[in-house]
Amino acid sequence: MSFQQGLSGLNATSKNLEVIGNNIANSNTYGFKASRAEFADMYATSMSGTGTNNIGIGVNLAAVAQQFTQGNIVTTENPMDLSLNGAGFFQVTDGKSPVTYTRNGQFKVDREGFVVNNQGDKLMGYPADGNGIIQPGTAGPLRMPTAGIDPAATSTITLEMNLDSRAATTLPAAGPQIVLSDPRTYNNATSLTVYDDKGQDVALTYYFQKAATDTWNVYVTANGAPISTDASGNPLASTTINFPPNGGTPTAPVGTVTLNIPASTNGNGAQTLAIPNVQLDLSGATQYGSNFAVTDLVQNGYAPGQLVGIQFEGNGIVTARYSNGQSKPAGQVEIATFRNNQGLLPMGGNGWQRSFASGDPVLGIPGDGNLGTIQSGSLEEANVDLTGELVNMITAQRVYQANAQTIKTQDQVLQTLVNLR
Repeated sequence: MSFQQGLSGLNATSKNLEVIGNNIANSNTYGFKASRAEFADMYATSMSGTGTNNIGIGVNLAAVAQQFTQGNIVTTENPMDLSLNGAGFFQVTDGKSPVTYTRNGQFKVDREGFVVNNQGDKLMGYPADGNGIIQPGTAGPLRMPTAGIDPAATSTITLEMNLDSRAATTLPAAGPQIVLSDPRTYNNATSLTVYDDKGQDVALTYYFQKAATDTWNVYVTANGAPISTDASGNPLASTTINFPPNGGTPTAPVGTVTLNIPASTNGNGAQTLAIPNVQLDLSGATQYGSNFAVTDLVQNGYAPGQLVGIQFEGNGIVTARYSNGQSKPAGQVEIATFRNNQGLLPMGGNGWQRSFASGDPVLGIPGDGNLGTIQSGSLEEANVDLTGELVNMITAQRVYQANAQTIKTQDQVLQTLVNLR
């Protein structure tokens, strides 16, 4: 029996050393989860199981249990590097085999625009439509846009400013009500670029003329030409702002002002398209006793743009960024959790596949429920405690030596018996 006990101890300890060695070898593998050798003793029993004073016949390797604790998260300079802070696995697929689950977030974009790992498996998630709206449902391989973003014509303008109530009236006594080339016929001016259907820029200039106490005329030009004129070609006011006595929110106009911007010629001599029905919001204007100041001037149009980069948000949304300053969602990463992570089957390449023991995956988006969040530009290190593994290796070595000694001792006992005369 002693030979059996010692031999089983050698085999078990050898397996333990293999597990320890594998942990140490993968201590620099991102997303790796350490394993632990778990042992069980063995006893010989009679058929009825009623034996007494049983002496064990050795040890066996009961399981190699994976330890799915959180690894340290380290930052990188690559926005395609992803880490999961909390529970969950990235899902990747080669399109043929069952889905693989991984904690290693070293992703890249292949030549077809798919987000892939080093094995060429595609990261799975939800797509977005042309307007950047996520389409939840069955997850599939995430594909990044390669085309640029189409232009959008301006449809709204918001102007927030203060007109100086102390300013003098500049309305001429005779002739045209304003001469754009003569600053004496208006008080202030500001400019904003808007865009037509082709994404061509049109320079709008707003001229503010104090016509009377608490009354201001607003004239608008497009690429230097008035957008509204009389029969003689003189500029006409696009709207008139009336303020209450306290200079607060205008009493007129009520609601937005519709501007119909005509076709014009830009500074390069190119013809720009007409931009109809642009809604100008002047509700944020005030007339107080301080200098003229524009505090907000925005419009919603933009020129065409090319893709310059992508960014992963904490909730898994992939945002595409364009050269014209616009951005919109291009998809969203879906992650999975399991009731029994230790039941997952290790497949190599930092991946696992589901099994009967693990149960079916519970799917969701990062940050929902008990699911972890994604951190872009970072990776999860292996959860290997290198110091602890080195100590375990020393201990396993001593145990191996001790088991070998029991075999040696048994051999000596048998030799003594053989030598009896």
